Amino acid sequence: MVDKLDLKVVEQLMERARTTWAELGLILGLSAPAAAERVHKLEERGIIRGYCAIVDPEAIGYGLAAYIAVYLEKPEHRQGFLEFVQNTREVQECHHIAGDEDYMLKVRCKGTRDLERIVSEKIKSIPGVAKTRTTVILSTEKETPILPIERVEEIK
Repeated sequence: MVDKLDLKVVEQLMERARTTWAELGLILGLSAPAAAERVHKLEERGIIRGYCAIVDPEAIGYGLAAYIAVYLEKPEHRQGFLEFVQNTREVQECHHIAGDEDYMLKVRCKGTRDLERIVSEKIKSIPGVAKTRTTVILSTEKETPILPIERVEEIK
């Protein structure tokens, strides 16, 4: 179970993961070691799965993003497809979805030639991939890793 203090920890770390133990302790009303212990317990439970820097993709040459809907011929082709997904760095997200398609991927790449390579040479060569449908993202107005949890002060 996640309590109000755990939610406050998660909220703070989602918005500012580089918070020091002392700063976090001050926010939580705990000592720095107690704040660190609470975070470690959330990590052990898998609630906090990791930390990363949020980088501007265009600044490092990965300005093209696209969604790729993937249709599999049969469920038994799922394992090979999912192995590809886990081992392909350009795939940022993979969702098993309801509807005609089986999976929706979000990919980041260098440009249209790179996208063509990913779709035509990689994805379509996976056994069991029946077809794909690609939608290029023209611009992004909002993209955030922060989950919409209730603010702790809003929880009754």
